[in-house]
Amino acid sequence: MSTITFKPKQITKKITSNLQDRASDVIMNRFGLNTDAERKTLEEIGKKYNITRERVRQIEEAALSLIKKSDAYKQEQAVFDELKQLILSLGSIVAEHELLPHISKDKATQNHIHFYLVLGDAFKKHREDNHFHTRWSVDDEMAEKVHESLRKLYGSLKDEDLIIETEMIKKFFDNMKDVAEQYKNEEIAKRWLSMSKTISKNPLGEWGKTTSPNIRTRGVKDYAFLVMRRHGSPMHFREVADNISKTFNRKTHYATCHNELIKDPRFVLVGRGMYALAEWGYKAGIARDIIKDILKREGPMTKEQVVEKVMKERYFKKNTILVNLVNSKFFKKNKAGLYTLV
Repeated sequence: MSTITFKPKQITKKITSNLQDRASDVIMNRFGLNTDAERKTLEEIGKKYNITRERVRQIEEAALSLIKKSDAYKQEQAVFDELKQLILSLGSIVAEHELLPHISKDKATQNHIHFYLVLGDAFKKHREDNHFHTRWSVDDEMAEKVHESLRKLYGSLKDEDLIIETEMIKKFFDNMKDVAEQYKNEEIAKRWLSMSKTISKNPLGEWGKTTSPNIRTRGVKDYAFLVMRRHGSPMHFREVADNISKTFNRKTHYATCHNELIKDPRFVLVGRGMYALAEWGYKAGIARDIIKDILKREGPMTKEQVVEKVMKERYFKKNTILVNLVNSKFFKKNKAGLYTLV
């Protein structure tokens, strides 16, 4: 399915018809306009003609210049206008990896479109850098606004942030001053976000910094974090492993999952095989440590209050808590019959 009304191969044939054989061959190979749709490097073409890379580049430049001066090219301006309107409708600046597949899934057709983008005066190429993927724009002012908004958005994110898509889009538009109504839609915002190399989304569709393990998931512990975060309460490591297998289609062994959770400070063992996320406020430690923490924080308590508080923080058996509480080395009863620290 293609979103364009013209036939690229026919257009290319027309506008390159005035090139001499070698120049035509260089253009066809450089842009992958032959039947094999393979874009060749300067080096590969140089070897074929036994000339330097620089010479191939010069031939390419001269050929493009010749095409732009030709009548055939001038007669096909409707094609370039159509492409310009399409890019405007997509947000006026679009990542190349989004634009070409949007126009056609066919690799050969994509190569012809790329060729027209290079040729057309209306299209500005922004090369890939540390912050952004390769992208094409048709409106300088809009392009700058989008770039600036993406930089500000990145600057506002913490390393551990995980943000749902609708919230991320809202944050993006908050950073973008006076943008025309036609651009204020989710599809365009998602397309703009996908230009960024520093902001991405994880397999669950949540956004954050690309460098975060919550976004660029690299193994069982990162998948476990996402699964537990979505679950919202402590889980047994077997349940975590099963969820990873089901959610991400990655077969996960129970033992592997258990080992990964033990080693990672993002997780806290809160009972027999039960894990919680440290960010939920759970602390590591045995029953005695948890009781000490609670009494230090809350002051003297009845036996029942201690059990209730500990159970909120950890998955211990009631008996385990009581056995620890009667350890006179650490805890004692005051005159009012309440437990305090020794």
